[in-house]
Amino acid sequence: MSLLIREANRNDSGLILRFVKELARYENAEHAVIATESSIESSIFSESSTTRALICEKDGCPIGFAVYFFNYSTWLGKHGLYLEDLYVSQSERGSGGGRALLKHLAKIAVDKGCGRFEWSVLDWNEPAINFYKSLGAKPKDGWVGYQLTGQDLLELADS
Repeated sequence: MSLLIREANRNDSGLILRFVKELARYENAEHAVIATESSIESSIFSESSTTRALICEKDGCPIGFAVYFFNYSTWLGKHGLYLEDLYVSQSERGSGGGRALLKHLAKIAVDKGCGRFEWSVLDWNEPAINFYKSLGAKPKDGWVGYQLTGQDLLELADS
């Protein structure tokens, strides 16, 4: 078995969308996916994009992906790497793909001088939580994530 992590390219937009939909299905949120192949292509692969994506292949066949970007910590005075999504197809879990993606991302973070590598996980996703803990990751105690979307976002922007 041979695992390969490679940078995604514009031609992977449909593949990324497929993985996004599989991830959403796993999280019981497929109805929330409004992304299209075109929107992924233009948002991840445009010249001005700060978002990057990786594809994990096993023996030449895509089995997973990761999407990430760089954020900033004012307390550290350094950039951080934020993992937006990581997904390995259900049939390939346990094959080492998730670990390979995270190891590749950790190396990017170290090579870029990042002070942090962070991500979020749903509180009910015990398999993922246990996997992350097995790698040495720690939950962020005391923090609650917030977001503005849709009409709420528009109203705040217009106020």
